[in-house]
Amino acid sequence: MMQAHELFQYFRLPELLDFRQYVRTLPTNTLMGFGAFAALTTFWYATRPRALKPPCDLAMQSVEVPGSDGARRSTLLDSDEPLVYFYDDVRTLYEGFQRGLHVSNNGPCLGSRKPDQPYEWLSYKQVEDMAECVGSALLHKGFKAAPDQFIGIFAQNRPEWVIIEQGCFTYSMVIVPLYDTLGTEAITYIINKAELSLVFVDKPEKANLLLEGVENKLIPCLKTIVLMDSYGSDLLERGKKCGVEIISMKAMEDLGRANRQKPKPPVPEDLAVICFTSGTTGNPKGAMITHRNVVSDCSAFVKMTENTFIPTSDDTLISFLPLAHMFERVVECVMLCHGAKIGFFQGDIRLLMDDLKALQPTIFPVVPRLLNRMFDRIFGQANTTLKRWLLDFASKRKEAELRSGIIRNNSLWDKLIFHKIQSSLGGKVRLMITGAAPVSATVLTFLRAALGCQFYEGYGQTECTAGCCLTVAGDWTAGHVGPPMPCSIIKLVDVEEMNYLAAKGEGEVCVKGSNVFQGYLKDPVKTAEALDKDGWLHTGDIGKWLPNGTLKIIDRKKHIFKLAQGEYIAPEKIENIYQRSEPIAQVFVHGESLQAFLIAIVVPDVETLGTWAQKRGIVGSFEELCRNKDVKFRLWHILCLVKLQNSFLLVSLSASTACFA
Repeated sequence: MMQAHELFQYFRLPELLDFRQYVRTLPTNTLMGFGAFAALTTFWYATRPRALKPPCDLAMQSVEVPGSDGARRSTLLDSDEPLVYFYDDVRTLYEGFQRGLHVSNNGPCLGSRKPDQPYEWLSYKQVEDMAECVGSALLHKGFKAAPDQFIGIFAQNRPEWVIIEQGCFTYSMVIVPLYDTLGTEAITYIINKAELSLVFVDKPEKANLLLEGVENKLIPCLKTIVLMDSYGSDLLERGKKCGVEIISMKAMEDLGRANRQKPKPPVPEDLAVICFTSGTTGNPKGAMITHRNVVSDCSAFVKMTENTFIPTSDDTLISFLPLAHMFERVVECVMLCHGAKIGFFQGDIRLLMDDLKALQPTIFPVVPRLLNRMFDRIFGQANTTLKRWLLDFASKRKEAELRSGIIRNNSLWDKLIFHKIQSSLGGKVRLMITGAAPVSATVLTFLRAALGCQFYEGYGQTECTAGCCLTVAGDWTAGHVGPPMPCSIIKLVDVEEMNYLAAKGEGEVCVKGSNVFQGYLKDPVKTAEALDKDGWLHTGDIGKWLPNGTLKIIDRKKHIFKLAQGEYIAPEKIENIYQRSEPIAQVFVHGESLQAFLIAIVVPDVETLGTWAQKRGIVGSFEELCRNKDVKFRLWHILCLVKLQNSFLLVSLSASTACFA
């Protein structure tokens, strides 16, 4: 019998000549098939979807800081010290803009549009020139080039907002943003608290609102109003009568151009902005935020995304979230530092989709309320069984890619199903970021799949310059807010009355780092409540560390909550107001962070309901009256009237639901 080694002597590998002879014997169709297969294989290999490379080990995104009672920091840091800056030449917001001017090669900077018109752009050099003129005009009018000189801005997002901001920063002044939803009483309080003698406003209506306060001797410190839009002689006369100068933005620029002053830039420790929070009860609190605070927060974002996303002069941001809030301000500062473009919406949220199509932004910051609307609208249009099945099937296929870290918008499902959704945002979005309130895991995961772009979720508050946690590239799972940003160190402290213990990885979220604010303006008591003696900011939120080092927000320490649009609600205060109404005995107000409205359970007063109803021509027993639709409607009308009479109610109750027990 032949041995194995003898058998192998007869085996040999085919020579190249043998292979050629074999190929020549194959039919042409077979050869064409082999060629097509090889071409397809090569094409697939070259174009196959690749997962984004995460900046860190996704199984351990934060590490404990030694000797810090369980505090954790980003694994992207080389030491236990928080990140302060990313670029050596950017330590202030003034320097950030100067860097953008340089790297953009004087490219387009700020854009706006009129209805049905394309965007018109101001270059970086034009913005710098206008900013210096505005700042010089302020100096000529007697304002100081110093970080204790406060200037008010009461306007919607528009190019002038950034020009005024940069004008103030050029001469070390501090901006104090105001916004409509604060209410007249709060705006009056802020102007007095910050001692604002000059406020920039966008529209004559707002100027009239401020003049009314001056006439009623409520804001005696206000001496000058600078208007961006045109105005009539009647406003000018009204201002003269109460001792307030009304001047146009154009006149301010001309004044500054004729009296140009050399820039006096700030240092990192100087104040940049006093950001007043809407608060939950009582008066707004003015968070004092320095250039160092903002630069460190911006730098932390850049550090986290440097391997997957760095803005360039080709990028465009759509600006529609309020510039008076730090979330939008930080995003815009990142854009300006990299020489990117900022296009402003027309001022009407109903025209936002039209603006998106005209601008074709690549960067799109959003709040959960808008995401919820997008989600509801998409599924609302899938109004047949087949459409819903296709949408579910396509989203599941793309969600499977998400779990592998793959983000793309060129798959078969994008072309068949999601292209229209992506086109509605302009078709070029490559990064989205959401914050200000929690977002449903279902909504976030679906939109990450449908939009096919990097989609980050952040967590923070005004007092830590918007962000202290951010999800990382490659981790597209929902249900957490990511690890600490490189500018922050985070620890959890016991909240024993709620049974949250740091030893179990749960507790109140406390933040320390280069992005933590300096305290509240002229309010040492509130400052001491927020900042402890060791410099830890107590957020009032309850968090939980997950095994991969990310943070999950699970509760709120105080009995308040935030709605989807980012507004804080103190239900007890609202309940107390409603309970003053004659036919109402008890009210229970409830809201959820994933919804934009409140619901209420109203218990009518047994003793007064009958009399109240009889006066309105309705009779019946207590039980019958509670079931009566006319009674329910009239009680609902009372809720709406109370809402109108109490402007502090932060959410539109016309969208609410009331259940009358």
